Amino acid sequence: MLETPHLTRAEGQPAAVIRLTIPRSQIQAVMGPGIGELVAAVKAQGIGPTGPVFAHYHTMTPDSFDFDIGVPVCAPVTPTGRVQAGSLPGGLVARTVYHGNYDGLHGAWGQFMEWIAAGGHAKAPDLWEVYVKGPDANPDPATWRTELNQPLLG
Repeated sequence: MLETPHLTRAEGQPAAVIRLTIPRSQIQAVMGPGIGELVAAVKAQGIGPTGPVFAHYHTMTPDSFDFDIGVPVCAPVTPTGRVQAGSLPGGLVARTVYHGNYDGLHGAWGQFMEWIAAGGHAKAPDLWEVYVKGPDANPDPATWRTELNQPLLG
């Protein structure tokens, strides 16, 4: 289920990130280990995480993703291994929340993009998902919540 989309102003957030460019088929294999690595690094530095995990997609092709796995932090990140300082951008975004299993995200994004196009909004090239509530909180996918964010131009 997709909540009614709306426009809002996002606040920029400092974050710890791991940048990845991978074939689309590898997304499920890299997310779990990447999240574990991020959380361990920010906990070891005593700077977070201060909010839920996100994936910030810089570019997507039919075959690959170029994106950051990230977590918000409360202080500057000391680079360690693949973990680097990063951020989520601020500015005008279209936002909605998807309820359900991650397998339904592709369809939810499709519906969301239709809403954005119908409103005549010009999209920035990037987008991000915030995994507000997932399998770590409850194994029942009906309880999972993923915030979808599409930055807008203008």
